[in-house]
Amino acid sequence: MKEISVLSLICSCLYPETRKNILGDFEDLDIKPINKRASGQAFEVILKPSSPVSDTAHCITSPPKRDISLEDIQKKLEAAEDRRRSQEAQVLRALAEKREHERLVLLKAEEENSNFSRMAEEKLQLKMEQIEENRMAYLAAIMDRLQEKEKHAQEVRRNKELREELTA
Repeated sequence: MKEISVLSLICSCLYPETRKNILGDFEDLDIKPINKRASGQAFEVILKPSSPVSDTAHCITSPPKRDISLEDIQKKLEAAEDRRRSQEAQVLRALAEKREHERLVLLKAEEENSNFSRMAEEKLQLKMEQIEENRMAYLAAIMDRLQEKEKHAQEVRRNKELREELTA
């Protein structure tokens, strides 16, 4: 069979005088143009029947069928059953591994969560202790200032009383 390129086919649509030469060259094909349509040119491709010489070349004989015994069928069925069991065991093994992985992931997540909670609680406890220490130090500082003011006020009162006694 002679091959025709897409470009040649398109060119033959555009230039109908060259199309007649191209379309008539095929031995195994019969190409007939159909009436022009709105969408473009249409062709009908008809395959010619092959020659008797090529029939013998393409004939392939199938291998002779051998008789299948009951034992062969039983062996095949047992092999198929073994394959099915093996595949089933493999699937069950994969599922067990997946469950084990999920369990390990959950344990790890739970452990990380408890560690985070413990650390957060410790940080909060330290923060609360620091706040309490700062509060106590602040209150002690205020009490010291109040005592100093009170001492100063008593001194000022004493000095005032002494001045009044001296001037009186």
